[in-house]
Amino acid sequence: MSSVRLPQTDGSLRTVALAEPRSWAEHPQPYTSRVAFAAAHVVADPYGENVPGAPAVVDWDATLAFRRHLFRYGLGVAEAMDTAQRNMGLDWAATQELISRSAAQALELGARIASGVGTDHLPAGPVSLDQVIAGYGEQLEFVEGTGSQVILMASRQLAASARHADDYLRVYDTLLSQVSRPVILHWLGEAFDPSLAGYWGSSDVEVATDTFVGLLTSHADRIDGVKVSLLSAEHEIGLRARLPQGVRLYTGDDFNYPELIEGDGTHHSDALLGAFAAIAPAASAALAALDMGDVATYRAEMEPTLELSRHVFAAPTFYYKTGIAFLAWLSGHQDGFTMVGGLQSARSPVHLARVFELANAVRLLPDPELAAHRLGLVLDAAGFDAAGFDR
Repeated sequence: MSSVRLPQTDGSLRTVALAEPRSWAEHPQPYTSRVAFAAAHVVADPYGENVPGAPAVVDWDATLAFRRHLFRYGLGVAEAMDTAQRNMGLDWAATQELISRSAAQALELGARIASGVGTDHLPAGPVSLDQVIAGYGEQLEFVEGTGSQVILMASRQLAASARHADDYLRVYDTLLSQVSRPVILHWLGEAFDPSLAGYWGSSDVEVATDTFVGLLTSHADRIDGVKVSLLSAEHEIGLRARLPQGVRLYTGDDFNYPELIEGDGTHHSDALLGAFAAIAPAASAALAALDMGDVATYRAEMEPTLELSRHVFAAPTFYYKTGIAFLAWLSGHQDGFTMVGGLQSARSPVHLARVFELANAVRLLPDPELAAHRLGLVLDAAGFDAAGFDR
C-alpha cells in the first residue's frame, strides 16, 4: 500500500501518500535547557466494561509500556492528569492503582514523574471548604507516599463551592503548608473543563491572575512551577514574567507550545503537555537541538507538529484524549482503540482520518502500513465504502 483515500468534511475522498517512516533517535536522558513532561493517557482493557459511568478497567501492561516509551525520549510523565481521563472516566480507585504502578516504575528506571492530586473522589457539586481541604489532603498524602512529585490540580468541587478569591486562598494556603516537597500548581482553563470557569475567584482572567500570582509569591519556596492551560500565548508570556524567582512556567498550551518553549530571550516556558504524548519523538528531537543551542533545528522539528496538535485539541477541546489514544493505537503502542468511559466515540471518523493524515505528514507513524490498516478498520466500521479506501 502506497496511499490511502481519506474522507473529507465535504463528503469527498482525498488521496494521501504514505510517508516513509523516520528513524527517530532515542534520548533517555532528561534535557538540560528545559524540563519536559508528557501527560500520558491510560489504555483501556478491551475485556472490561468500559462504558460511560462504569468503573475503569485498565490494561496495565500497555499503560505502563507507553510510559516507558515516553521515558525513552527523555520526557517525564505527568500522571493521572486530565489526559488520563480524570473526571472523564478514570475513577479514584483506578487512579490510585495507576499512580502506584507508574510511580514505582519511574523510580525503578530513574525517570521523573509527577502525579495529579485533586478532589474527584468527593461528591459532585458544592461542598464545604473543609471537605475540599480534607479531600485534597487525602490524595496529597497518597501521592507523596508513592514517591511521586505532586501536581495540585484544579478542583471542580472548589469551583462549585468558593464564593470569592479568599476561599481559594484559604484552601491553597492550607495545602501548601502541608506539602513535603515543592509541587506543581495546575490552572486548567474552561476550554478543557467548563466546570472550572471562574477559577481563582473571578471570570476576569486578569483579576484571577493577580490572585494566582499573590498565592505564588506567598509560597514560592513550596512551588516548583505552575502549569497553565488557558490556550493564550499572550497571557502565558505575561504571567511567566511575573513569577517569583525559581518558579517555573510549565506550558499547557497545546496550540502555541513551540514559541512558548523557545522563549523570547528573557523568559521561556518549560513543558507539561498532553500533546507531547502524541509527538514524543519529534519533541525529543527538538529539545535535543535546543540543548545544543541550535534554534533553527528546534524550530524545524517542533513547528511541523503544531497542526497535528491543534487538530487533536480542536473544540470541544476536552475530547482531545480520544485523539491521543487513537494515535497510540495507530503507532502500535496498544492493541485496540477503546477507552475508559467509552470515550473512543467522542471524535468522528472524519476527524480521526485527519489525525492520521497529519501524523503521517510529520512521519510520526512507525509503521504506516499498520496505521493505514487500522484506520481502515475504523472507517469500515463507520460505514464508509470499503472501495474508497485503498488496502
